[in-house]
Amino acid sequence: MVARHGARGTLTQRLIDDHLTEGEPVPGREIGLRVDQTLTQDATGTLVMQELEALGLDRARTRVSVQYVDHNILQADERNAEDHAFLRSAARRFGLWFSKPGNGVSHPVHMQHFGVPGATLAGSDSHTCAAGSLGMFAVGTGGLEVALAVTGRPLRLTMPEVWGVRLTGRLPAWVSAKDIVLELLRRHGVHGGVGRVLEYHGPGLASLTAMDRHVIANMGAELGATTSVFPADGAVRDFLRAEGRADAFTPLSADDDARYDLDEEVDLSALEPLIARPSSPGNVVPVREAAGEPVDQSVIGSSANPGPRDFAMAAAIVRGRQTASGVSLDVNPTARELLQDLVVSGAVTDLVAAGARIHQAGCLGCIGMGQAPAAGRNSLRTFPRNFPGRSGTEEDAVWLCSPETAAVSALTGVITDPRDWADEHGVRHPGDPAPHRGAHNAAMLEPPLPPEEAAGVELVRGPNISALPRLDPVPDEVTAPVLLKMGDDVSTDEISPAGARALPYRSSIPKLADFTFTRIDPDYPARAARERDDGRGHLVVAGDNYGQGSSREHAAITPRYLGLRAVIAKSYARIHWQNLANFGVPALEFADPGDYDRVRRGDELRLTGLRAALAPDAEPELTAVNTTRGEEYRLRHRLPAHRRRSVLAGGIIPAVAAEEGAADGP
Repeated sequence: MVARHGARGTLTQRLIDDHLTEGEPVPGREIGLRVDQTLTQDATGTLVMQELEALGLDRARTRVSVQYVDHNILQADERNAEDHAFLRSAARRFGLWFSKPGNGVSHPVHMQHFGVPGATLAGSDSHTCAAGSLGMFAVGTGGLEVALAVTGRPLRLTMPEVWGVRLTGRLPAWVSAKDIVLELLRRHGVHGGVGRVLEYHGPGLASLTAMDRHVIANMGAELGATTSVFPADGAVRDFLRAEGRADAFTPLSADDDARYDLDEEVDLSALEPLIARPSSPGNVVPVREAAGEPVDQSVIGSSANPGPRDFAMAAAIVRGRQTASGVSLDVNPTARELLQDLVVSGAVTDLVAAGARIHQAGCLGCIGMGQAPAAGRNSLRTFPRNFPGRSGTEEDAVWLCSPETAAVSALTGVITDPRDWADEHGVRHPGDPAPHRGAHNAAMLEPPLPPEEAAGVELVRGPNISALPRLDPVPDEVTAPVLLKMGDDVSTDEISPAGARALPYRSSIPKLADFTFTRIDPDYPARAARERDDGRGHLVVAGDNYGQGSSREHAAITPRYLGLRAVIAKSYARIHWQNLANFGVPALEFADPGDYDRVRRGDELRLTGLRAALAPDAEPELTAVNTTRGEEYRLRHRLPAHRRRSVLAGGIIPAVAAEEGAADGP
């Protein structure tokens, strides 16, 4: 990567300029963007709908807002069905589209039915950035940010640098789009994209379809990027035409002489099959380096490999063959329409005959909803994340790879480079086996009701749906124990786990709080509740990139419910940093990162002048006194003025209520 200075003429800048409502688009400064579309899914959407109610929304003020049900579609008891009924009633009440359970994963379905080059999209899912494959500026963010966007307010974010990634050459046989983004993760790890937009350009784009680009843009989230952007070119035109939406196409690209803040080049012809070892997407090595490791499970699917080509490639590889003894090959279609096309093409028959298990269209194992692997046994997945325990198994061993590597390894029973398998068995590469795009079935997308009919819809609340907790303002002084001290790269999956045990309670904060941090400390919820009930609250300390991964705001609100008064870390992942502020939790940083090493779990810290440090025009600095060790640490925060006001009020919702009360007058 080569650092430049002063991006100009980029597509990212054009998209931002076209939607800028406030601020100056200079890297590091906060800006506000007009939002054209929003996306919510069921794991985060129940809170969003409650937030819309709390904000007093009558009807969505975006061009398009869609509520998907794709994450938690296992109905082991009544809770999921109750949540789905609530979400449908809220979509009808507030003027949103509703995608029924089984219709498919939000990101590819949104791309097919609603994606528009040049539009902005805010989604309460971190992989919303996948829509950048169509030339959209698509940002994953917290649910409250999306709720505000639905009400017509701007999306606020820190202006990112623009990282130009020039693609040259053409992918060799048995290498696919997944290997492109794995190569970037191999080079830069999970921090590499923080504070940046990845903008792809160059002659190598010509050989990548829109769905190939979706794979790459989707996993920009794993690099920590704000989003990824591709030009809207012939590949996007062809995609939209195949979806019956040719009129949605607008050509978009960077200027010929565009200059980027950072430059990088990837020669596609030099890439090889790659795989991310457990348990980080950044732990990438060549497949040949891991070859021979035994495999118990291979899973094809997820928003990271959602296209017809990915499933058809797996089918072509296993056609006429059998999976190895002891290996489960699981196939999760990403959309109902895709499944229809795979059935017509014969790909489903090939997969089933080879021993594959075909599941319903949805996220499923990617979020730990079923398909949990055996403890300590290797599971190869075409998914975007392999954080510890995310699969639903605490002691899991999940690897991330391409459909080619996953399918071939399911046949051999060990991790295998597909090139070596092809050479050994004399197998010719099948080319592009993607089925004809024939199924156009929008029947499971329920359109918004007319305003007069929507106004009469009552929200359907099952007993599992609790009210949003009342959050008190930040006190001026906090004296509290450090209940947890954590290392780098703590994910939101470790803060508020997903999976079949926890996700059914996503609508009940008191119940979900019982799972908070239990992957790090099973006793945390009980210890935190005791400190809260004693009137003290508590603190947690972490290293770099705290809160990486999912956008779920539960990872901010459940610790807050349990009495968390502040987080002190070396640095934060973007979305979680926003979510903490949205629920009134100061995200503080060590001014001297070395002070992190001086704090121990159980130490009592005293923070004084907290409200003064959060005042809109105040210097963002304060001091923590370690009363246990007799030490002092300088702390700082990076909150802009409007987020300071939210934190001081106890969160965005009380802040908005206070602003509206002041506007109404006495």
